[in-house]
Amino acid sequence: MVLDRSICSLARRTRDARFDGRFFIGVMTTRIYCRPVCPARSPKEENVRYFASAAAAAEAGLRPCLRCRPEASPGTPAWLGTSATVSRALRLISESALEDGGMESLAMRLGIGARHLRRLFLKHLGASPIAVAQTRRLHFAKKLIDETTLPMRDIAVAAGFGSIRRFNDTFSKTYHRTPTHLRKLARRAPGREQHQYQFLLRFRPPFCWDALLEFLTPRATPGIEAVAGSVYKRTISLHGIDGWFEATLNGTADALCVRIHFPEARWLFLIIERVRRMFDLAADPNEIGAWLGRHPVFASRVRHRPGLRVPGCWDGFELAVRAILGQQVSVRGATTLAGRLVRSFGTPIDLAPGLSHLFPTPEKMAHSDLAGIGLPKARAHALRSLARAVCDGTVSFAGVVDAEQFVARFCELPGIGDWTAQYVAMRALNEPDAFPASDLGLLRALGVRDPRELAKMSERWRPWRAYAAMYLWQADDYSVHHKPRMLLPATARATQALLSAAP
Repeated sequence: MVLDRSICSLARRTRDARFDGRFFIGVMTTRIYCRPVCPARSPKEENVRYFASAAAAAEAGLRPCLRCRPEASPGTPAWLGTSATVSRALRLISESALEDGGMESLAMRLGIGARHLRRLFLKHLGASPIAVAQTRRLHFAKKLIDETTLPMRDIAVAAGFGSIRRFNDTFSKTYHRTPTHLRKLARRAPGREQHQYQFLLRFRPPFCWDALLEFLTPRATPGIEAVAGSVYKRTISLHGIDGWFEATLNGTADALCVRIHFPEARWLFLIIERVRRMFDLAADPNEIGAWLGRHPVFASRVRHRPGLRVPGCWDGFELAVRAILGQQVSVRGATTLAGRLVRSFGTPIDLAPGLSHLFPTPEKMAHSDLAGIGLPKARAHALRSLARAVCDGTVSFAGVVDAEQFVARFCELPGIGDWTAQYVAMRALNEPDAFPASDLGLLRALGVRDPRELAKMSERWRPWRAYAAMYLWQADDYSVHHKPRMLLPATARATQALLSAAP
């Protein structure tokens, strides 16, 4: 990734928050690296070096700033300014792919050699995959030190270090202070219940939290999810351990406040990564909004609701089941069916008010009579086929490196068409360019009847077609619930203009 020094310099001197996480500032006289929004006195330009990632700054021998806390930055958008291979590798690293098999295994899953993978990372991020993974672990450990009261041994395990000695050595070498010393400097919140953790997960503003909740509320599976006011909460299960979390917006800090109840601290890193993907915290709304806003169809929509996100999911299998339940029925009807499925085949728990079940496992659904909840036989067969495919490894929602291959393989299952596959890719795989062109809501929002026309039109919206779909769905919902607002005539004229100008 090539950084323009003049742009970086201006962003640094003005402390422009829009550049937070896009690059890091290395102060060569103090050997410290900072975020562009660091409140410390700005150093002279000749003493500054710019880095594409925190890992690159760490590789150059710099240590993180204790004032601006680089570990608290909103992060580098995973698919901006990098190759597709690097983007996929970053997702696999967030799923602990390096811990599972090292560099060779990671490169093999991506279909390239380890040396080529390293060259790509150095070119786009300025650091090797191992350095990126280690920097992420250290940043997460620093976050745990600052924001929790966990013992250091538990922090070492949660951050992915093999031993407390290795954790102490690496941390002291990086920060020039021991973990215990930094904990004394931290301003932590008051003590909480055992196995309860609270984190602030940063994002790039704007963030249209209300729109996200408007989308999730009617789709919340009874017993699994609940939305009350401005708070979203749900049950979770990871490696056979059950818990729950809730999330709400902290607008003053440009962060999502997430409270996690989970008995095993070692899985906190994976939980946080999943939550980040669930709420699309890595997105750059200014970049996406600027691109979509160039098109007449979206100009007013982007102005009306800036910062719209594509909601992800906690579990890919759960989302795929919900998508199949939603075929040819209303959102309310699909939610009713999902509730019946959970009550009949889910695991009852008693962890929090309003949350009563865990979602049924693929193993349970593969051998159950699903038609008993009121499903057509074909739909029940499709769900059992999906569950069996997940059980035998034919379909996996983790570690996907090519969304197009996934969609093609997913469509081979009975009862799965392009709409379902694209919707699952959009929300379960966080694929920013997925687009269910045959969706009735999208067609209605633009006054188009033929999905092929919509698919042709959507080519101009790449690589953000998933966000385009969200804007169209939100507009459609808004027009339904607010009768005076008539969007269809204007959007229909814009549609015709785009179609006539299409190559």
